[in-house]
Amino acid sequence: MIPVMIWGTIIMKKKYGGKDYFFAVIVTMGCSLFILYPASMDVSPLNKGRESTVWGVSLMLGYLGFDGFTSTFQDKLFKGYEMEIHNQIFYTTMCSCVISLSGLILQNHLLPAVDFMVRHPDCFYDVLILSTVATASQFFISYTIRTFGALTFATIMTTRQLVSILLSCVWFVHPLSWMQWVGAAIVFGALYAKTFSRNKLQKAAVVSSPSQ
Repeated sequence: MIPVMIWGTIIMKKKYGGKDYFFAVIVTMGCSLFILYPASMDVSPLNKGRESTVWGVSLMLGYLGFDGFTSTFQDKLFKGYEMEIHNQIFYTTMCSCVISLSGLILQNHLLPAVDFMVRHPDCFYDVLILSTVATASQFFISYTIRTFGALTFATIMTTRQLVSILLSCVWFVHPLSWMQWVGAAIVFGALYAKTFSRNKLQKAAVVSSPSQ
């Protein structure tokens, strides 16, 4: 949420209130607690001591920065050019195909990739299913960004990722540390408080509008 707000201020000249920044920081703190403090039984000895390296933190910051830029720039294209959803998905996917194909050719991985598909034809159906689901999800993502904005989308994705981790812990019987429970409570509490305050403001606006 914080990278999206920063990019929104830079790219779209948006102004966010103190409440928005407050809730974004609280949610980020909650997610950080949830991710950085796993239960001792859930930490692999092979990964010990490598979770907080400079390279790892740099990769994470790079991911957050570029991911925040992507949704914000999509929002700008929708609002600035009144672009249709299918047009944006088509041109974005075409560019992704060109970049991916160029990477495979430059790294000499194209022929091995084709050979792998030939030797494992069953994999084609898995790739087809994954591609179909990913394409369908792009329509939902683009619709959300176009209708509600990049910050709302970032909030939904943050919640979705935390819920996915919680469900994974329940499904695979991974224990949660007390810090993870605190982090989850902070995130959901902040999101609930934000929704409650927004609904309260909307009700107040509806009540005051007839008198005006």
